[in-house]
Amino acid sequence: MGRAVRLAACALNQWALDFEGNAGRILKSIEIAKGKGARYRLGPELEICGYGCSDHYYESDTLLHSFQVLAKLLESPVTQDIICDVGMPVMHKNVRYNCRVIFLNKKILLIRPKISLANAGNYRELRWFTPWSKARHVEEYFLPRIIQEVTGQDTVPFGDAVLATKDTCLGTEICEELWAPNSPHIEMGLDGVEIFTNSSGSHHVLRKAHTRVDLVNSATAKNGGIYILSNQKGCDGDRLYYDGCAMISMNGETIAQGSQFSLDDVEVLVATLDLEDVRSYRAEISSRNLAASKVNPYPRIKVNFALSCSDDVAVPVCMPIQWRHHSPEEEICLGPACWLWDYLRRSKQAGFLLPLSGGIDSSATACIVYSMCHQVCLAVKNGNAEVLADTRKIVHDETYVPEDPREFCKRIFTTCYMASENSSQDTCNRAKLLAEQIGSYHINLNIDAAVKAIVGIFSMVTGRTPCFSVYGGSSRENLALQNVQARVRMVLSYLFAQLTLWTRGMPGGLLVLGSANVDESLRGYLTKYDCSSADINPIGGISKTDLKNFIQYCIENFQLTALRSIMAAPPTAELEPLVDGQVSQTDEADMGMTYAELSIYGKLRKIAKAGPYSMFCKLINMWKEICTPREVASKVKHFFRMYSVNRHKMTTLTPSYHAENYSPDDNRFDLRPFLYNTSWSWQFRCIDKQKEQWKDKEV
Repeated sequence: MGRAVRLAACALNQWALDFEGNAGRILKSIEIAKGKGARYRLGPELEICGYGCSDHYYESDTLLHSFQVLAKLLESPVTQDIICDVGMPVMHKNVRYNCRVIFLNKKILLIRPKISLANAGNYRELRWFTPWSKARHVEEYFLPRIIQEVTGQDTVPFGDAVLATKDTCLGTEICEELWAPNSPHIEMGLDGVEIFTNSSGSHHVLRKAHTRVDLVNSATAKNGGIYILSNQKGCDGDRLYYDGCAMISMNGETIAQGSQFSLDDVEVLVATLDLEDVRSYRAEISSRNLAASKVNPYPRIKVNFALSCSDDVAVPVCMPIQWRHHSPEEEICLGPACWLWDYLRRSKQAGFLLPLSGGIDSSATACIVYSMCHQVCLAVKNGNAEVLADTRKIVHDETYVPEDPREFCKRIFTTCYMASENSSQDTCNRAKLLAEQIGSYHINLNIDAAVKAIVGIFSMVTGRTPCFSVYGGSSRENLALQNVQARVRMVLSYLFAQLTLWTRGMPGGLLVLGSANVDESLRGYLTKYDCSSADINPIGGISKTDLKNFIQYCIENFQLTALRSIMAAPPTAELEPLVDGQVSQTDEADMGMTYAELSIYGKLRKIAKAGPYSMFCKLINMWKEICTPREVASKVKHFFRMYSVNRHKMTTLTPSYHAENYSPDDNRFDLRPFLYNTSWSWQFRCIDKQKEQWKDKEV
């Protein structure tokens, strides 16, 4: 009858400008899709060059190499007898577009440019591309000679059109277009398009996956149809982790779900669906049919090819499933671990070094590395040859097989407790016990000699010796002495990262891991160029609250009992002298606010777009049961003073895994000045005026 179509959605771990590797992964995905009987294969956004090329999109080389890869794909026998939908940048009439190139049997059917560009948060597509603004309009695109020689075509259609095969009609969306209020699938569906495709470059954020799934399912719930979504996965060269989640949906229900976190570079999701289910679903929606009778038609590109077979009565179709979401703790366990693995193997380093303080943040970082080791061992056990090959390169042993996460951890992970005279024995013991349980190569050292030498140089030059405040020193002296300890630890971290493996008779160097959380970065509660200054930071986009929950998850799932005492201890920097052998300094006392309050400030500042006055107005209602307006005003003022005084630290923040939408990352996500008028005189005066009005109401 010709109504059962078999479609493939792919999640590929592409790497910016890795044209050789990207081409190989695309071809492998097409081969797998064909092997599973698919007649249409959809890949991620800009998969040929990799999504994260940034200003390399300006270079003619990026366009040239993309076309060279396209020619290779067109020529390959693997791409025959299947419609292939790939992503790459294309310049048309001297304007650069983010495009889908759809081809079949060495012939390009359509080049479809992106209509709605992502230009918020981490995305800057308008910097490199122009949106196609000619709705339902198609022009001739003159192919470069390298493609003409393969296809025998001089020109191909370029623009906003749909494909009409012998048995159905397909329409294209590209990433952001699904999220737009006027998504193309609405009008396309009314015009008879039955299959919608979406090629995405969508990154992981905690608790975001359900939003994407809901958007896909709702796209066909009102209008009927089949929706296929492909997404990039992995770290393609920067702070983002693209989290796969390829999916296929029909008539508002999920039919197939891909993995969100995986070490597989190529994942292909295939489903068989009945077109008659779409047609019967639409037939009874009268409001949809009335709207369809008035819609402006799309240009149709006729394709002499069918996605179904003529005799398919006995072909089984896929049934709806329930989407399985990860908990936030599972997301923290898996997402940053996969990101670290990509960074490690692609940087060609031999492992990681982490300054392990015995506190929650560095312990959470250590647990993420341990989770990565778990994922590697599991992938190898499941037959992932690429992971095994990468592992052998990292450990420089062509016969090595990782089977035990603790043993693998010993090879690639070094932890270092850097004690000073201000460190307690408790934190030393906690760090040592955790290192034993995860299997890391652990080092204990003391930094006092280095600190005294540096302070001694200062004293020799100036004739003055600074003291801690508990010994009569000023706040300036107290802070300077804390900063010296913190910065010495950074210098020693890099020294040990470069030479620890040398002392063990092993080749290579180590990447230094940072462990400042998103709340501390927002408040500026860190020393510039201390241990927060590292090569990468897997928890830099995660809140303290979520990290505590993650630690509890590790206790229960990895049986890391050492974490219990770490959870119970108050967070402390241990940079001030001990009192009777006990820690007297705590993070929340130093900051003048709790971590829970910091998370609220961060979400209001970034997500709710609140300045000092708006934040005060929101919080007097949110906190009316626990704080007076005067107390709220004091808290808001203190936060904005500390935030603005310390904002300069964000310019040197270690590249961190992006996981929260209130991240203060200054690189491209949270663009703000770093030299503020920290008195906020006008804003604070508005707060005071409003505070007095509230006081009058209470009276």
